[in-house]
This record gives sequence, structure tokens and C-alpha cells, in this order.
Amino acid sequence: MLERLKKEAAQLGKPSWRAMLGYVAQLHERSIHAPVYPFTLPWEEIGPGYFASPAFGHWDIVHQIMDVLPSEPEHAANQIINNLTNQTGDGMVPGSIWMKSSPPRWSKTVSHPPIWPVAAQEYYEVTGSLDILSYCFDRLLRQIEWFENTRKAEPEGYYYLDILNRSWESGVDEGVRFDESPQGPYACIDATSHVYWLYDHACKWAEVLRRDPSPFRRRAQELADFIQNELFDSDTGFFHDVWAVGNPKLRHLTFEGMWPVVVGAASPQQAERVINENLVNEARFFTKHPISSVVICDPKFELRCWRGPAWNSMTYWAAWGCVRYGFRAEARAILENALDDSARQFAASGTIWEFYHPHGGDPLTLARKPQTGYNHPCPDYLGHNPLIAMARLWQHLCD
Repeated sequence: MLERLKKEAAQLGKPSWRAMLGYVAQLHERSIHAPVYPFTLPWEEIGPGYFASPAFGHWDIVHQIMDVLPSEPEHAANQIINNLTNQTGDGMVPGSIWMKSSPPRWSKTVSHPPIWPVAAQEYYEVTGSLDILSYCFDRLLRQIEWFENTRKAEPEGYYYLDILNRSWESGVDEGVRFDESPQGPYACIDATSHVYWLYDHACKWAEVLRRDPSPFRRRAQELADFIQNELFDSDTGFFHDVWAVGNPKLRHLTFEGMWPVVVGAASPQQAERVINENLVNEARFFTKHPISSVVICDPKFELRCWRGPAWNSMTYWAAWGCVRYGFRAEARAILENALDDSARQFAASGTIWEFYHPHGGDPLTLARKPQTGYNHPCPDYLGHNPLIAMARLWQHLCD
């Protein structure tokens, strides 16, 4: 099983990474389960070391798909379908499905960031098959409708439930952005960027499937204009939530502010500032293991969960954004440093970790959620570790 992925991992990137990459390939294999309700296809869990294992993650599975493509397109297609199988009639895609329960359980009200179209697009580019794209297009339109009906901000943009009830729909649990945020339907930089990406993919897929792309193109442009004009702060050279732009008391530099660069909604000039002044700035996000979830110079920075440590999934998206705007050397540096440290930690511990020490220290010295019984990063956690995809992108940038 996954023999092509194992073969790729054995030849990819630096020799010093290959033991880790081979382990990741084996971890993918160990995480695959036979079809069981609510899945009709073999499904891949977040990772056997996750404290709530086994579980299936809407946010996590995208990183796992990107890891196995292009070596294992059939397995990738299965996970795309599994991810959308339980989309509700109103268009919501459940954030996590907890398979330990009998029957499995999931939230009917809380989703997760809708970045899955990236995986579907990648599958299409690898295989050239329209089957998955056609399957996904109608589900994409339903999810767009769900965001319009349930997560529309006033007067523009979109929000995650975090701002209303701290349910951590953004995937960034206990993020510092919401420590002193107002409570209400205000535009969040990540949610607004992610919905822009939904419309951008809808436009691309409509063209391929011979549908009318014009309404999706128009709405994507409206959101890009809003992001560029209302969510960029010239003082920080970074993007922020609408309530924090221009307000130093509420403004924190967290890596969610890079999403406009990742999705392509930033202007070239804004992207240059985000990358040069922030993502590859050693005084901000470019730590020994990049990128830190909060800039190291922010008073809110701490070595806990999403409030300072580095998450390889977000490191991957940071590099993705750099490549999108032509900053290839910067992308390569971000990836190489993160892979070097991940490999060092693997050599010392024999596992991959849910998140990493931004200064290269032992992951077990980091806090996760002190108020719970799980106050350390989970081992063998695939969902936030697209390490094969990272090494693949690094190698592409070296060619």
C-alpha cells in the first residue's frame, strides 16, 4: 500500500531528511482504515498519535492529500470524496469527525477553513480528469452559499464563529487575535481570504466545465478589493482583521494575516511587504523553525499551541504564498529551515510532532492546552505535517 509514495520519499530532498520522509510515508499507510460509516471509501485519519484518534479532519485532510499527490492519486481522490461525503443540505462541511465514538459524531454547526478546493485542483492538474472537478463543483457552490447565508460579515467580508463564541472554527485554537476582539459579525482576515479562494476556484472550474464564470470572477474581485483596501495595515506591512487594522491596542501579528498572499488576493506591493518585512524577517516570523504562529516581538507571543510555536502546515502555506508572487528564494529558505529542524527533532525523538518549537527546542517543552489533560504536542500527527509536499516543493524550487 502507498508503495509509490514510499519510493518518492526515499529519493526526495536532502539525504538528511529521508529517514523522516520515509517515516511519514509509512505513517500515511498506518493511518488508512477500511470503509466504515460515514465513509464509503478507505479513509485516512489525522494520525495515530492524535489524542482523540481515530478522527477525520476537514482541515487536516487537505494537508494529507497534498502530501500524497502526485504519487498516490487514487488515494487522494478517495479522501477528497470522503471529505465532502457528509456535507449538509445547506452546504456546511463538518470540521472534524470523531470516529472513536459509536456511532461517529461531528458538529452540525462548526466547520473548518474551506481550503479543500486546492486539493481538488491539484488532483485535476496531476490527472487531467474532470470527474473529481465535476463532482466538487456543485459542492463548492453549496459551500459558498453556506458562507453567504451563515458567515457573512457586516458590511463586507466573512467571519469564523471564533469571534462570536470561541468555538475555534478557524482551526487556530485560542488564537491571540480574539483575546480582546469585539463580539459580532466582523470580517476576519482568514475567513475572508478563504471565501475569496472559494470564488476563485469556482471561476476556474466554471471555465473548465463550460459554465459561466463571470459571477464568480466578479465576486472574487470585490473581495480582493476589500482585502487590499480595508484589511491591510501600512504600519505593519501585514494584513489584519477589520477591527485591528490601524488599532495598535488590538493589532497583533499572527500568521493568519498571510492568507491574502497565499490565496492571491494581495496586490504585488502588499505581498512584497508581507514576505520581506514579515515572513522572512528574523525579528518577526522567520524563526529557527519557521514560521512562528505569532511574531516573536509581540507581547502575546508564548510557547503554547497557536500562540507562538510553528506548525508545518502553515509553513507550507507561507512558502506557497511566496511562490505565488515570485519569491522563490524566500520560499525555499522557509521550507529548508523547517524541514531541517523537523528532521533534527525526528532524529532525536523518532516521531513527527503536531507543532514545533520556533527556536528549535524540544517540542515536549511546549504547552498545548494547559487547562486540559493534553498539554503537549501530539506525536505521529499527520494532519499538520505535509512534510513530503514541503520537500517536493523545495526540490522543485532547486531545479
